[in-house]
Amino acid sequence: MIDQKAIEEHVRGILLALGENPDREGLLETPERVARMYAEIFEGIGYTNHEIAEMFGKTFEAPKNAGPVVVRDIEVFSYCEHHMALMYDMSVNVAYVPKDKVIGLSKIARICDMAAKRLQLQERLGSDIAEILMEAAGTPDVGVVIAGTHSCMTARGIRNASARTVTQTFCGRFQEDWNLQRLLTEGVK
Repeated sequence: MIDQKAIEEHVRGILLALGENPDREGLLETPERVARMYAEIFEGIGYTNHEIAEMFGKTFEAPKNAGPVVVRDIEVFSYCEHHMALMYDMSVNVAYVPKDKVIGLSKIARICDMAAKRLQLQERLGSDIAEILMEAAGTPDVGVVIAGTHSCMTARGIRNASARTVTQTFCGRFQEDWNLQRLLTEGVK
């Protein structure tokens, strides 16, 4: 899916455009290393939300009267689609109210990780995670809160190193139930 040879050629061209010598010792293997890195960090581009839900949709029968399931502080990183700049120090809080089934807890973290492995907007990342989890867990009641730092703000432009972005995606009962929202938003920095 990801054309690593094309990436190598383009990275070499970027190095030349920057005035660098891609044949010098320190840069000799850089195009190949960048191509391998891109194949890894952008793996999610090759999958739709539906395909990710199928990949990580291992579920179990929900216990009777199961309350909300909350997984906090899932660490991910992604790349801004506007500058291809790193979005880092990202913490994802995810919650859902089970209907007939519960999803394996590690699958929630895997969903977050795979959705982040795309050129993204933080707002869309939360929406993608919610959409995937709704399908995988079979419930409309999902909430996602993400807090992260964007190098397009910290390392360039305004250069505000302390700026953090917090986004919220609330679906189903999470849209109006403050108690459910609070499970995700308390302590978010």
